[in-house]
Amino acid sequence: MRIEIWADVVCPWCYIGKRRLERALASFEHRDEVEVVYRSYELDPFAPEVGTESTVQVLGRKYGADEAGTREMMARADEVAAGEGLVFAHADALHARTLTAHRLLHLAAVEGRQHELMEQVLAAYFTRGESLGDHDVLRRAAAAAGLDAGRVDDVLGSDEFRDEVMADVAQARAYGSSGVPFFVLDGRFGISGAQPTELFEQALAQAWDSRVTA
Repeated sequence: MRIEIWADVVCPWCYIGKRRLERALASFEHRDEVEVVYRSYELDPFAPEVGTESTVQVLGRKYGADEAGTREMMARADEVAAGEGLVFAHADALHARTLTAHRLLHLAAVEGRQHELMEQVLAAYFTRGESLGDHDVLRRAAAAAGLDAGRVDDVLGSDEFRDEVMADVAQARAYGSSGVPFFVLDGRFGISGAQPTELFEQALAQAWDSRVTA
């Protein structure tokens, strides 16, 4: 069974949803027969390639809130993340476009290291407050994930895998998704949002049972 996850690497609910799905999979008896694939999605495709403003500044302008109100809003997601064992510290991280990070995730998928890179990139942004528009940050994440440095530089210095990223975004829209995280189980069952672990457990069982009896 394949689970496809549309996510952006600067989406807090994507990280939370990732943890909840992982917990559900840990107790799923057919875990070894499940393939998890990450698909690209850009929440802000018009963001600068290299960030100049902090995340809290950008969100404050988007929602028409002052800095204190924006930090309070972000703190609510931080509290939920803490319940999943995650410590968020990204309010002051520079806001940048995530296209390049997604292109590297496609490289990692080819190399069989996509899960490792996804975790490294999410940790860089959310727990260390690093900008994903900084190529050195991406290089460190890629190295920690076990990717070849030469291939990483090839991708960073080109538009390689851009078409694959755009295809992922188009597929999400074709499914009718307007946000992330968005989970598709076996191409038939869709789940929107960072749902509770129990819901993921139920969905896994339902998708598996319907697959076996189909």
